[in-house]
Parts: sequence; structure tokens; C-alpha cells
Amino acid sequence: MLREPAVAGRFYPASPRTLRHDLRTYLLDQQKPEPAIACLAPHAGYMYSGQVAGAVFSRLEVPATTLILGPNHTGRGHPLSIMKEGQWRTPLGDIEVDSDLARQLLDAFPALVDDARAHESEHAIEVELPFLQTVRPEMKFVPIAIGTGRWLLLEQLGDALARVLHHHNLPVLIVASSDMNHYEDDATTRVKDHKAIQKILDLDAAGLYHTVMNESISMCGFGPAVVMLTAAKKLGAETAELVRYATSGDVSGDRETVVGYAGIIVK
Repeated sequence: MLREPAVAGRFYPASPRTLRHDLRTYLLDQQKPEPAIACLAPHAGYMYSGQVAGAVFSRLEVPATTLILGPNHTGRGHPLSIMKEGQWRTPLGDIEVDSDLARQLLDAFPALVDDARAHESEHAIEVELPFLQTVRPEMKFVPIAIGTGRWLLLEQLGDALARVLHHHNLPVLIVASSDMNHYEDDATTRVKDHKAIQKILDLDAAGLYHTVMNESISMCGFGPAVVMLTAAKKLGAETAELVRYATSGDVSGDRETVVGYAGIIVK
């Protein structure tokens, strides 16, 4: 199956030449990239979140396979949807799903379902791919769309990912795709976001879950972030670093209604 891009020309340029140019402006020339267990990166239109995402991926030594966890904004398909085979197309080319790893994950966690419907129109995973393609050409990946906020399922999925990746013969980077608080004023959003960010920096999956719930933080990918943190801790994560934070107001100038973006690396 070939999954065609759903948001090229809207969230990021459809022209390969323009897309490559924009990615070069977002990906920073820094010190030698470092290996990491996981990261959190935003998935809004590149105009708003590209600088934050680029700051994260510039710092990472991206391995040959990446596991990308994203929220299911559309509500289509199964609440825990993986694709076990096929390719995803972006303006930069096609990316193959790592079928071997996908099947291992399906075997390890039967609540996962091979369901392409959840991925057809969903943008959260797609917008990460051009960054990863640029940093690591010829990469493979496994997409998982998460449409549930149930703590037990998120924790169990994180445990299953850790078990599989612990025995995997090659390194795999876990990417949690999420924006932060949505559609409140800039000052309120920054306060809320930094409460959630602190829990991520503490590697506290349960703390993040309860903070999002209790503080009414509209972090769309809190489920993927909880799963990522749960898996990362079991895989030996010891530290997390906030690489960059911004809101849409930093670009638009509108401070009344913003969305927050955080880029975090877990090592």
C-alpha cells in the first residue's frame, strides 16, 4: 500500500525544491548529532512549528528505523492503529514501513490493530517525515496513531514498546508527535505548557498524564508522549532536555489565541 501525503501544500510545501529549502532553514548547523532514546516534536504547519522541530532533529543522530507515535485527530480507524507494511510518500520520496518491527509490535501488544484508515488523513506523523528524511535518507519507520486517553492502555503500550525495542537488534528512535496547549492566550498557554514540560523533563509519564487532565491542558499528543516516556524509562532513559519552546504567537503576533510547541530530547 502506498499512503499518499495528506497535508503537503498546506502544512508544508508540496514542491520538493521549496520543501528542501525550508528544511535547510529549520535544521541548524550545530555540534555533532547525538544518539537519543526518544524525542518530542511538534506537528503544526512548518511556518509556526518548523523552527522547534528543526532544533530537535538537528541534534539527533537518527538511526535507520524510527517509531513515530502520533495522536489521531480525525477519529477514524481503530484507537490504537499501526501500519505493518507499505510506503508513505512525501515530496522528498517514499519511505518504507519497517514491516519486521511492526509485526513484532503487533505480536507483543494485541490491542494494536493494523488499520490504515486511521492514517489516511492524519497529519501528526506525516509532518515529521520530511525532517527525518533529510537527516537520515533511506530511513524506515513504523507509524502508530493513538486515539485513546486511557491511562492503562497508554502504559501497557509503552511497556510493550520497551520490551520489543530492548530485544531489537538495531537502535530505534521513538518520536512522540505533539503540539502543546491550544487556543488560549499566550500567557496562559506558556504557564500550562511549562507544567506539562516539567513532567516530561522529569521523565514522569504518570505525572504528565495527571497534569494534563487536572490542569485542562489541551496537549493533543499527550497520549503519544505518555507512551514514549513509559517506554523510554524502561529502556534506560536518565535525562531529558528542552531544546526549544515557542508559541504560534511568536510568528503571527497574535497573543490572544495561540498554540504551544515544545521540542524535547530524551537520552
